[in-house]
Amino acid sequence: MRGSDAVTGSLFSYVDVEARIPKTHPLRLIREIVNEVLAALSGEFDRMYAPLGRPSIPPERLLRGLLIQAFYTIRSERLLMESLDYNLLFRWFVGLGIDDPVWDHSTYSKNRDRLLEADIARKFLKEIVAHPKVAPLLSDEHFTVDGTLMQAWASLKSFVAKEETRPTPPDDANGARQRPAGETAAAPAQTTASETTAAKTTAEEKRSEEKTPEETTADTPPTDPATTATDASMPSPAAATETEVARSRNEDVDFHGQKRSNATHVSTTDPEARLFRKGPGKEAKLSFMGHAMTENRHGLVVETAYTQATGTAEREAALAMIDAHLPGSERRVTVGADKGYDVAGFVADLRQMCVTPHIAAKSKSSAIDGRTTRHAGYALSQRKRKLVEEPFGWGKTIGGLARVKMKGAARQGFAFTFVMAAYDLVRLPKLVGGFRHGLAAGPQAA
Repeated sequence: MRGSDAVTGSLFSYVDVEARIPKTHPLRLIREIVNEVLAALSGEFDRMYAPLGRPSIPPERLLRGLLIQAFYTIRSERLLMESLDYNLLFRWFVGLGIDDPVWDHSTYSKNRDRLLEADIARKFLKEIVAHPKVAPLLSDEHFTVDGTLMQAWASLKSFVAKEETRPTPPDDANGARQRPAGETAAAPAQTTASETTAAKTTAEEKRSEEKTPEETTADTPPTDPATTATDASMPSPAAATETEVARSRNEDVDFHGQKRSNATHVSTTDPEARLFRKGPGKEAKLSFMGHAMTENRHGLVVETAYTQATGTAEREAALAMIDAHLPGSERRVTVGADKGYDVAGFVADLRQMCVTPHIAAKSKSSAIDGRTTRHAGYALSQRKRKLVEEPFGWGKTIGGLARVKMKGAARQGFAFTFVMAAYDLVRLPKLVGGFRHGLAAGPQAA
């Protein structure tokens, strides 16, 4: 018998959302670990909110929603809210019931900024690394550091000379210069109404006497209908100014032959972004730098940093990450890195911190000598250090880091650290639960 294609609505649903999620789904293990991590951060969440007032979006659900956005390459909060409305898997992971309404995307973004102020992304990563199921997977002796260039949410057209960013005050309608805030004008002399009227009358009489017949005729408005129609069709000065501004917002700009540098120019869209090129022959872009420190056993991220793009940022961030992850450690550890870190000063700083520099040696003038390269562990670190590229690749391909839609180092740094934590979570179903297939990397998997 052929089945019917008729759709009949039902008043009640007796199947729980929990029952609709397969027992072997990788998100089950991830959600279990995430819930335990969020429970450990409950004290931090309490300090973020006032004891009175209207309830906000629960921070636990807010963070789970951000994880879904990173796992399934959801490009915006608006699309995330749309997906939460109809996707039962997403509802179950975030903690929404089947009848619970989703939030407005602007409210969601506003509450996310509160997490930025409390540095929750870094604390979230720390709790994941310290979780009882994750800590045994990590090496506590061998690490790798590296950095990646992160494109800023700003156009090259916004990179203008610094003096252009502080224009002089324009003239007002009467031709007088508008004074900046705080500048006061001298008080005008007090005159009486009779004195003012007399002065106006005298000035008008004087101008009338000085006018010639030709000037008097020229002052008379034209009566020609054609001329009047033409004048009426001409745009007002205010309308012409608005048109000029509208055209200049996306005008064609030729940068060839111009000398632009971070010392003389700044982005009006994101003043913290810096013009930087990845290497010789590459185009220069407004960028930041994201840095990660991974352990060498499975390549999981244990520490991050986010800085402006400079020639020394990688080495400075590496020292900061080592000190943050191993504060005051007197036990000998190794840190691998690429040739960009092969600088005498950086190598000396590592040795002073009781760190053996397993850095790829330059062919000439290398600071790495036979004391390090003769050991078998050095060759092993050179093979393992390539694992640090995997979280960068996953973050830019899947996690939305190809171009973060935020301005400023603090906001982009929050997104970078949180996506690195999401990368660690994605790896756990295979490493902890023995899943043959990890979490599918893409929105189509939902």
